[in-house]
Formats: sequence, C-alpha cells, structure tokens
Amino acid sequence: MAQPHPLNAEPDRLLFAYWVPNVSGGLIISKIPQRTNWDLASNIKYAKAAEKAGIEYGLTQIRFTASYGAANQHESVSFSQAILQGTDTIKLIAAILPGPWNPTVAAKQIASIDHYSNGRIAVNLVSGWFKGEFTAIGEWWLEHAERYRRTNEFIRCLKGIWTAPEDTGFTFAGDFYRFRDYKLSPKPLQKPHPEIFQGGNSDDARNNGAEVSDWYFMNGNDLDGFRAQIADVKARAAKVGRENDVRFAVNGFVIVRETEEEAVRVLQEIQGKADKEAVNAFRDAVQQAGASTSNKTGMWANSKFDDLVQYNDGFKTKLIGTKEQVAERLVLLKSLGINLVLTAFFHYDEEIEQFGRDVVPLVRQFEKEGRGKDADYEIGRTGDVYKKK
Repeated sequence: MAQPHPLNAEPDRLLFAYWVPNVSGGLIISKIPQRTNWDLASNIKYAKAAEKAGIEYGLTQIRFTASYGAANQHESVSFSQAILQGTDTIKLIAAILPGPWNPTVAAKQIASIDHYSNGRIAVNLVSGWFKGEFTAIGEWWLEHAERYRRTNEFIRCLKGIWTAPEDTGFTFAGDFYRFRDYKLSPKPLQKPHPEIFQGGNSDDARNNGAEVSDWYFMNGNDLDGFRAQIADVKARAAKVGRENDVRFAVNGFVIVRETEEEAVRVLQEIQGKADKEAVNAFRDAVQQAGASTSNKTGMWANSKFDDLVQYNDGFKTKLIGTKEQVAERLVLLKSLGINLVLTAFFHYDEEIEQFGRDVVPLVRQFEKEGRGKDADYEIGRTGDVYKKK
C-alpha cells in the first residue's frame, strides 16, 4: 500500500479535496479561456498532481444532460473508478443521484470499487436541483422535501446493506425503498463503510447532514453564515446523539498569485467574461428549487450573479490572494469547525500543483504552530475578509 503524503501525518489536520472536472467547461460559467480539460487522461494527470500536492480527495460531478456551460459530461461512478486505476493514494468521492440509482445497485458498485481501489472510494448523495435533468431522463421530479426524504432513506439503505450481518442480510420497509434479506457480498473493505457525503442549505438538507451522513457539504459563505450553519447542524445532530459524528466541508475557488491585486484582477476577469445567458439560466433553476424549501433557504438563497459564476459560491470563501493570505484564511476556516476544504481551480493544468507547492506546506506549518484552533485569534489576523458586506 502506498504511504501517506509526508504533509498529512497529523490526525487533526485540515483536509483538502478538489472538484474533478469530468464535465466540460471547467468549474466556472465563463467564456474566459481555461487550461482545464475534462477527458480521462487529463483527469488522471490532475489526480496525480493532487496526490503530490497533499490533496486527499477528489469529487466527481454527476450530470446526465448538458447544463449551464457543461455541454459534455462523463458519468461520475465509472469515471471515479477509471481515475482510481491510474492513481495510488487519492480517494474519489463519486456523486450519486437517488432516483436514477437504486441503493442496492449503488451499494454493489461502490463495494466493488472499494475492493478494486484498496479502500479509496466514497459517495456524495445529491438530492437534485435540476428539474430539467430529471424529466429528460424519465425520472419523477419530487417536491423538495420528498427528494431529501428519499435521500435520507437512500443513505440509511446504503449503510444497512454495507453493514448487515452476513447471516440475516438487510431488510428495510420505507416509503421509497423496500428490501427483504438482501445480502451483499463482498462487503466494502472500509469499515464500518465508505464515507458518505451530502450537502444543502435547507432544513431538509441540514437534517440529513445531522441524522445520516458522515460529511456535510456547504457552499461558500461569509463569517456569520459559516458559524450559524455549523452551529445549527451540530445542534440538530446533538438531538439524535450524533454531535461527534458529523464533519463539515466547504467549497472554495482558489486563485493564488504573487500579489492580492493580481489575484483579484483574475477573479474580475472571470466574472467579467461570464456566460450571462448560462449564469442567468442557472440562477433561475436554483432559485426555483430553493423557493420550494420550507424555510426558503436553498443552496443559493443569498447568491448574486457574480457568485453564481462559480457553481457553489466558491468565490465567497475568499481563497483569492497571495499564498500567505490563502493559507491564513484556510486555518481560519479550520478554527470555525470546518474539517475539509473542497477546492476548484481556474487552470487545472498547473494550479493544483501550485496549490500543493505554495499553500499546503504553509497551512501545515501554521498547524504545527498551533494555529487553526482559536477562532477569535484567527479572525483577528484575517481582518474583515469574511464579514458580510
């Protein structure tokens, strides 16, 4: 088995993941030229660069139809397996949509890949926000609360199938899924089971994060927003005895340059060359999805046009500046209770490597110095960068 990265020895370190560009158009809805490719050969190269950089996870995207700048898409589970075959240490998080997938099929796929990859696969359950995608492939478009209730059952079924006793198998009687004495063999290598990620901002999503998932994904936010969201999910988890079982991950788009001014200019150019038609269509779709939530707080409830140029509000996370500034902000995020930062880049061809060379070692040095534990101290060092404007 390959040895862990030398920068990743401490158990309480901040973890890093990156968005896998398995759809065309990169991770921004912009017409600006990018040195980012979506083919398998390029993605194996990016994954190897991520391994070298000390990034421990990659997240593949799930799309069945063209959408908002992503004209072409590779399927997430099979693409994750292909990348794993060409790498040594990185763990791939494969996105899965309840509806198109049945829990038994997903459980079997992921368990098999877990064996092929020696325990390097995880899943991200995406409840769905793109109505046109569901209807195009003949899937029922459920109401928001029902989509997340289905995801809750799906996750419970995955865990049950993966951990059921060999002699009795898994039995489940829910509103969406029913199984009787289903026995999966072989079971996954990872114990108790492969990690399960899930995200969202609505009450339904937060309840799923608190009740059933291992990881809760958050969009970019301001300082107050991060604190409130983490505290809320932790409080919900405490009610079901899981306050120590949920970990938090946040999306962030990274632009590191020699000066902050140069990094900000790159951001402004990306936003200035946004594909306005695609961004507006994306905004309409996600706002429609958010409006159907019980608390009217979907994933993009507070997103402006410029925010939506990066799918998951990654610009809000403020990982834009010099290497020192970005590293300082990363340890601040850690001090707020964030365990993993999901990164995305403008030019994947060179910027994953740059992140590993220039930023990750600084973060690890700060952690050795005891940084990332005192939120008030970190907020004092970073000034007002995360405060609501």
